[in-house]
Amino acid sequence: MSETPDPEVVELATKVFDLARRGETEALAAYVDAGVPANLTNDRGDSLIMLAAYHGHAGAVEALIARGADAGRVNDRGQTPLAGAVFKGEDAVIRALLAGGADPSGGNPSAVDTARMFGKTDLLELFGAQ
Repeated sequence: MSETPDPEVVELATKVFDLARRGETEALAAYVDAGVPANLTNDRGDSLIMLAAYHGHAGAVEALIARGADAGRVNDRGQTPLAGAVFKGEDAVIRALLAGGADPSGGNPSAVDTARMFGKTDLLELFGAQ
């Protein structure tokens, strides 16, 4: 039996996901501090940290990690925030995710695979890969 989601809950979740996409760190942190799960995911398995990372918001990524978000959480397509940040060339986000415990070899393709694909030798060195 499937329940219809509460429209107010859906509206709140949509707002919080938008804050992550836009990198509105203070507002995002306030919602998590007020009880929104730090590892909240959307219908595609994209977490708040995935959205913040993909859109290049290192401050939001750091704030989420500080509040317990999983830096290596894989979405429904097997992608990680770190691989997304490598794809987008977001160096500050990459460093924030690594500091938060993200595994460069996690996901498919992994951040290591993505760095190889785009010839980013500096990142391969950072990841300890060849």
